[in-house]
Amino acid sequence: MQLPLEAVPNFSEGRDRATIDALAAALSEHADLLDVHSDPDHNRSVFTLVGEEKPLEEALVAGVACARERIDLRRHEGAHPRTGAADVVPVVPLTPEHMRRAVRVARLVGKRVAAEVGLPVFFYGEVGDGRGPAFFRRGGPAELQRRVEAGELEPDYGPPWLDEAAGAVLVGARRPLVAFNVNLRGADVEVARELAALVRESGGGYPGVRALGLDLPRAGRVQVSMNVEDYEAAALHELVARIEREAATRGAEVESAELVGLMPAAAAVAAAGAILRIEGFDVSRVVELRLLGRS
Repeated sequence: MQLPLEAVPNFSEGRDRATIDALAAALSEHADLLDVHSDPDHNRSVFTLVGEEKPLEEALVAGVACARERIDLRRHEGAHPRTGAADVVPVVPLTPEHMRRAVRVARLVGKRVAAEVGLPVFFYGEVGDGRGPAFFRRGGPAELQRRVEAGELEPDYGPPWLDEAAGAVLVGARRPLVAFNVNLRGADVEVARELAALVRESGGGYPGVRALGLDLPRAGRVQVSMNVEDYEAAALHELVARIEREAATRGAEVESAELVGLMPAAAAVAAAGAILRIEGFDVSRVVELRLLGRS
């Protein structure tokens, strides 16, 4: 039996329960909604859903349409960078050999969002020459609009301007990643930014790690917020240990860690094996995963 595809759309709303519920209803009408993670400081919700190609396409277009109707970026504030009400819409293959399916769905979603919802669409990841969301987000929606007007960028589909209320939509296809946050105690946001710079790939840190230092005033703490795009090259327990060591030299400590959405089993297994010091430990040694593989 062919595995379904996964999608992990991120919407710029983490506080209004009615809007979050409306987004969940729009998505789950077509595909299986597995998880919803909302954060009021980020003012963002991450939805995880799975489905076959056509149902997943329908779900994502419906979710973007709902976001356009209900979210107004002119009244939005939150710690997480964003370019749109429906900010990023990635399609994710559960196994590498299904990336072509994910790319096909992402292209169809982008074309339909432009035609049916009327928003500009920029492709990223495997659909967009390998560029990531940060390439489009830097400087916020106003800077993205300036780059379009200056001819530096143009949408892959849709009008050559950002919608005043809904912005633009970043649609992509990418391999599974782990969205993973480390919360700090006894630190200010500058310390969080220093630690983020140390662990992210662009600062000479870990391969495939994108990291930001964020202030979370509602939670009363600061955070190193990460996307771990290669959890084999950058194991989660190693990231936590590095942040813990560096925080201690600055008079701070790790308070907790937070998983955003769902994570691949292999990432958890790798961390468990390393912490327990079990040689050669991988997913084949986990009974439930062995049974699922046989089925």
